[in-house]
Amino acid sequence: MSQHHSDGQDIADLAVVGAGINGLAIARDAAARGLRVVVVDRADAGSGTSSTSSRLIHGGLKYLERYDFTLVHESIRERHLLFRNAPHLVRDYPMLIPFYAGNSRPGALIRLGLAAFDAMAVGRGRGRSRSVSTRRVARQWPHLSTKGLRGAALFHDAQVPWAERLCVELLLDARRLGAQILTHTTVTGLIRDGDRVSGLRTRDNRTGHEREVRARLTVNAAGPWIDQVLDGQISSRRLNGGTKGSHVIVDPFPGAPETCIFFEAASDQRPIFVFPWEGRYLLGSTDLSYDGDLDEVIADDAEIDYLLSETNRIFPSAGLTPDDVLYSVAGIRPLPYTADVTDNAAISRGHTVLDHAPAHPGLLSVIGGKLTTHRALAEDVTDQALKVLGRVPRPCTTRTRPLPGADTSHWPAFRQDFLDSPVLTPAQRRRLLDLYGVRARQVLALAEADPDLLDTVDQESGAIGAEVVLAVREEGAATLGDILLRRTLIGLGGDMGRAAAPRCARIAAPHLGWDEDRIQDELAGYDRELRRFRPRTMQDPAATATSDRRAL
Repeated sequence: MSQHHSDGQDIADLAVVGAGINGLAIARDAAARGLRVVVVDRADAGSGTSSTSSRLIHGGLKYLERYDFTLVHESIRERHLLFRNAPHLVRDYPMLIPFYAGNSRPGALIRLGLAAFDAMAVGRGRGRSRSVSTRRVARQWPHLSTKGLRGAALFHDAQVPWAERLCVELLLDARRLGAQILTHTTVTGLIRDGDRVSGLRTRDNRTGHEREVRARLTVNAAGPWIDQVLDGQISSRRLNGGTKGSHVIVDPFPGAPETCIFFEAASDQRPIFVFPWEGRYLLGSTDLSYDGDLDEVIADDAEIDYLLSETNRIFPSAGLTPDDVLYSVAGIRPLPYTADVTDNAAISRGHTVLDHAPAHPGLLSVIGGKLTTHRALAEDVTDQALKVLGRVPRPCTTRTRPLPGADTSHWPAFRQDFLDSPVLTPAQRRRLLDLYGVRARQVLALAEADPDLLDTVDQESGAIGAEVVLAVREEGAATLGDILLRRTLIGLGGDMGRAAAPRCARIAAPHLGWDEDRIQDELAGYDRELRRFRPRTMQDPAATATSDRRAL
C-alpha cells in the first residue's frame, strides 16, 4: 500500500512532487544516500507521461543529428546499466532503418552516424550496426516497400516492453530504502515561510484529509505539470514546452515485420517506428506542439490517420484503417520551453535542474528528462540537493544497484530454473518472469497460501489472481486502474482488460476494504480512465480482444 506517515512535526529532507519515473528515481537515489524523502502524486505512480512513451531505451542515436554528444554518451551508459540492473525488464531490440530516395537523411549520412554511434558505444553496446543490401531487405523483409529503396542498416537498441513495471520497481526500491510514496494525494499548494519554500500542502483524494508535508528542500518533478505546480505559488518563467506524442496499437497486419522498422515519414520527414510489441504492433509517434489541457491528452483523428498512412506506405499490403486501431496512447513529453521553435525535434531531450534561489530558496524544479536517462537525472538532482542542504557528499549507488526484480546473484540461472518449474504453463511462467523478475516467487507464494489465486483471471495474458493480490498488498495499487493498467498490465491487452475487470475487482476487494458499491464504482471509474485511450472495445461493444487480422 502507499505509505502515509503520521501528522507529526518531523521534517523530511526532500519533498518530491510527482511519482513519475523521474520522481521515483529521485526518491530512490536520495533515500539510498541517507536523505528522508516523501513523494506526492495526485494519481498513481507512473500514470502520466511515464506510461505513454515509445517503450524504447534509446542509446541516443537520434541525438547525434543535433550534435548532442553529451546526451548520446549519457544514453549509451544508462542503457548499458539498465541491461545489467534490470535484465528482466529490458531487452535487446534490433531495428531496421531503410533508406529511400528522397529522404531528408541520405543513407550515407545515416551509415556515418551509425559508425560514430558504434564507436561511442564500444564495450557498452549490444552488437555493431551493419549495412543491409536491397537484395537482403527483399529477402528478409519481403513486405517492406521497395519503391525508391536504396538500402538499409540494422541497428541494435533496447526496449522496455512494460515501462509501467520499471516505475513500480523504482517505487519498491525507494520504499525499501525508506522513502514514503503518497499516491492519489493532490498537492494543493507550496508551504511558504516568507520567500522560502518549506514543503507541500496536500489532500488525500480518497478521504479528503488535508495535511502538510514539511521539508528542508522541495523538488518539483511533475514532468509536463511543473508549471502548474508553481502557478500562483511563486514567480517563475515558463519551464515546460512539452510536445505531444501519440501511438496507436494494432493487431498483426498483412506483411507485419518481425523486426522494428525505423523510417522517415514522407509527409513531414519525422523519424517514426513500427514496433513489434507483445504480440501486437505500436505505430508511433507524433511530435506536435501542444498548449491544451494536460489532463485531457488524447490522440486525435489526424494523428491516427498520419500513423496509419505512413505505415501503409512503408508496408503496401497492410491496408490499415481506423477500425483496426485497438486503442491509442497519447502523452506530453516533459521538454524545456523553447520560444519560437519551428522544429520540435530540435528541442533538447536532456534535463536541467533549476534552483529557484535566491528568489525562492528551498525549491528545485526538474526540467526535461527521458525514460532512458531517469537514473542519471536522479543522480544529478540528489547531487544538487546534497549541496543545497549542506550535507557531506555521499557516493551514488544506483549505478550498480539492481532493481528488486533483478536482485539475484545470477539472473540467467534463476530465469532458467523458474522456466523449468512445473507450476503454471510455460507462457505464464515467462510472463511472470518478464513482469516481476525474481519477485515472481512472491506471486507463487501467494498462490501456495491460497490455491484459488492460481486461477487465470485474464485469458489473453494468462495473468493469475495472485498478481492482483501482490499489486494491492506489496506494490501500492489503490484503484482498479492501478491494478490493471500499471501492475498486472492486463489493461494493455486487446480489450483493455474490460472482461477481466469484474473478477480482478472482487479479488482485490477484501484487501482494499471494498464493498459491492465500491466495486461498482471502481468498474465505472476504470471505464472512465480508459476513455483517453479511445479503445475500440468501448466504441464497438461487439469487438473482441482478438481480431481476424491477428492470424494473417
